[in-house]
Amino acid sequence: MTANISPVKVAVLTGGHAYDVPNFHRLFRALPGIDAYIQHMDDFAASSEEVRRSYDVVLFYTMLMDDPTDTGLPGHAGKPLTALQGLGAAPQGIVLLHHAILAHPRWPVWAEISGLPDRGRFEFDHDQTLDVHVADARHPITAGVQDWRMIDETYLMASPGEDSHALLTVDHPRSMKTIAWTRAYRDARVFCFQSGHDNLTWPDPNFQRVLRQGILWAAGR
Repeated sequence: MTANISPVKVAVLTGGHAYDVPNFHRLFRALPGIDAYIQHMDDFAASSEEVRRSYDVVLFYTMLMDDPTDTGLPGHAGKPLTALQGLGAAPQGIVLLHHAILAHPRWPVWAEISGLPDRGRFEFDHDQTLDVHVADARHPITAGVQDWRMIDETYLMASPGEDSHALLTVDHPRSMKTIAWTRAYRDARVFCFQSGHDNLTWPDPNFQRVLRQGILWAAGR
């Protein structure tokens, strides 16, 4: 048997939050074996089901706060409710990166995907120094990663519960304790990573390694 060396095709979805476009693109170009298609949620939702399902992983970097709907939208916005309801119908990986864990705070489906039922109550602080602890060094996502220090935005909120598997934790007065975890949603593997606010964090080699290995794991690689 030969190893599958084809790149992982990833839809990277944005919307609802400004971001550093050049450096965000540079981040995904730096991840070996990751073929990222960065696009607004409107473009993904307006794509055909065939195109949406052609991705190995759908990575959300969105912070859209309304419940998704297919009605009352301009044509270019597509059908976001239909697109999101299709998640987990096949073993297509799901990754929630940074503020995507906060999206759709009143929509129960996002609570199931993220493992965070109470996403509407949180506080945030920029440029915090975090000592990151590897809670499970045996998991493929944390392979080769040791405890490290980095700067990032924190969210002060409840951590995921026992139905999620913690990978990375921090002990910081302005942060949730668990900042990376896995879970399952229908037929999909889900990787949630609270880190990744901006270019203070994106170049960090440990952050990049965890993100890359999280995408690979979600894709079943």
